[in-house]
Amino acid sequence: MEYDLTLRDKSRSMQAIASASILSGALCLSMSAIMVKLAAVDSATTAMLRCAIAVLILAPLAWAEGVKRGRLSTSGAGWAIAAGIALGIDYAAWTAAIYQVGAGISTVLINVQVIVLPLLAFLVDRERIKKRFLMILPLMMLGISLVGGLWESSAASRSALTGTLLGLCAGLGYGVYLFLTRRATGKDSARIIQSLAWATASAAVATTVISLFSGGLNLAGISAQSWMLMVALSVLGQVIAWLLINYGSNRITSTSTASLLLIQPVLALGLAAAILSERPTPVQLVGAGIVVASVAISNVPYNLRGRRHLPDST
Repeated sequence: MEYDLTLRDKSRSMQAIASASILSGALCLSMSAIMVKLAAVDSATTAMLRCAIAVLILAPLAWAEGVKRGRLSTSGAGWAIAAGIALGIDYAAWTAAIYQVGAGISTVLINVQVIVLPLLAFLVDRERIKKRFLMILPLMMLGISLVGGLWESSAASRSALTGTLLGLCAGLGYGVYLFLTRRATGKDSARIIQSLAWATASAAVATTVISLFSGGLNLAGISAQSWMLMVALSVLGQVIAWLLINYGSNRITSTSTASLLLIQPVLALGLAAAILSERPTPVQLVGAGIVVASVAISNVPYNLRGRRHLPDST
């Protein structure tokens, strides 16, 4: 009995660390839309630079990790490259959606990942979807829609069909990236830097190719301040954010990962108020509260009857 309790305590501790890692990564990601808006660089160039600059940072870190812990397996690199293609689609579509329908609505649309990731894990890996997650999912989506301002007339007037489709495409790419990354690091969990480096390099190539169909890249005329913001976006929104998220995602279920990442738009709301003086409306504040509550209910380590249980394994 004492041995079982020790295992339970250790498991709960690992789950808590993994959840904290994902939430920290979500905090870094939540600053992305703000930095994109402040930089005022066109969407295609922003998407490419975000990845290209990050590769320069990740390459020496990945080499050092390879020397210390061994090289990433061929299959792991393959999954990471595939994940990077999905991430490139996500970035290209999401950045364009920001300029079409605004940061709020684009953030709402991209969070269809909360459905895509668990669904892929269920269909491909046969990972069980918790009933509690399915029960709370409508509440999560309601909260996200309120945070994004979908129910307010000013936001609805900007929700053009093009921006909506771009946002949904970004959300699909986001969910596929998360799923493929879990596969890339599943057997190489000690080599997440190498995995992220491959994925980021792949995303840089993907965004460059996509840019050929949307007017190309425009590197001329970028101000020094915009370059600094691009570097900050790469460091926070790509390197640090995804290292934290990939570390945590590999240690908890797909449903927990997907729901924890829903905190991102709530954090973005608070940061926009603090940095850009964009004050949230009462409706957005209600939505933020709903999101926080639903994520907590979905991930609390107790069942509805109050008995402790071990979280589902991934």
